[in-house]
Amino acid sequence: MTETTAEAVAGPGANPRDEFGRALRDLRISVTDRCNFRCPYCMPEEIFDEAFPFQKRGEILRFEEIVRLARLFASLGVEKLRLTGGEPLLRAQLPRLIEELVGLDGIRDVALTTNAVLLPRHADALKAAGLHRVTISLDALDPEVFGRMSGGRGDPEQVFDGIAAAERASLTPIKINCVVQRATNEDQIVPLARRFHGTGHILRFIEYMDVGTTNSWDLSQVVPASEILERIGEAFAIEPVDPNYAGEVARRYRYSDGGGEIGIIASVSQPFCGGCTRARISADGKLFTCLFGSEGRDLREPLREGASDEALLERIAGTWLRRRDRYSEERAERAPARARRKVEMFQIGG
Repeated sequence: MTETTAEAVAGPGANPRDEFGRALRDLRISVTDRCNFRCPYCMPEEIFDEAFPFQKRGEILRFEEIVRLARLFASLGVEKLRLTGGEPLLRAQLPRLIEELVGLDGIRDVALTTNAVLLPRHADALKAAGLHRVTISLDALDPEVFGRMSGGRGDPEQVFDGIAAAERASLTPIKINCVVQRATNEDQIVPLARRFHGTGHILRFIEYMDVGTTNSWDLSQVVPASEILERIGEAFAIEPVDPNYAGEVARRYRYSDGGGEIGIIASVSQPFCGGCTRARISADGKLFTCLFGSEGRDLREPLREGASDEALLERIAGTWLRRRDRYSEERAERAPARARRKVEMFQIGG
């Protein structure tokens, strides 16, 4: 172990910082690459059809492997875990994993991102296991528009059934995420704002991003944060709110009439790379230090070959210490872009 890396993994609470001084605080863990939706911006049906070779059971991390890695990340300063996919509720016995994760020293928040279709049958078990909260994807209220955004899978009423189940189970506050894509669902911004005004749930709009390489992203498809705010401002009086914590990705706003809060995640028009504290683990055990990364550092192989905790910590901390990712800022600066394949969103979560 090198001297620099040894210092970074000296003990519990050690906080490795990357080459731009960013600490490691948040870990997103994909538990499956499969999904019951086919959202064109993430998993377009024409590519991810029934013949697509999704990962086999033996290729994805086992629960005990996920827990071990999460414990090691916690010793490096990670405080928040989020389970993602694909659709994480497709992973069998997920509450058992959650129960182990919430019991780890140093972990103060365990959340889950879902399309909510399966929540009615799982919400109570998730809460009993200790899950703190959920983030739910909902790109439209109009069934036809919803179908375009989901690849023809599910409908808004199923999502609202899932929201109701989360409410009954006290998996709150609930965050509702809407990806906004030009000429597809931008007309849903205000209806969504109206629907969640006064509910206590936090609606967040996300600029359409160039994650992966299969969604045919183009800058002209992005509805920038300024336009989203303008549309909402025509219907409601809103005002900015200070971040909850350093590095929060969503810019916060509240309704002046006390009707709650909205957020905007503007990775394209207002990049926030400088405050990014997130690492991601793919379902097959690769460590990514950026949502737009191309190559991950394999953790599954050393896990299964019997690597010690010290060796795994060296691999994790060393990867973070060498991190220089600032893709969104480079995109905004119009830096020359190298043609490269990027990891798909469903492989590492949003």
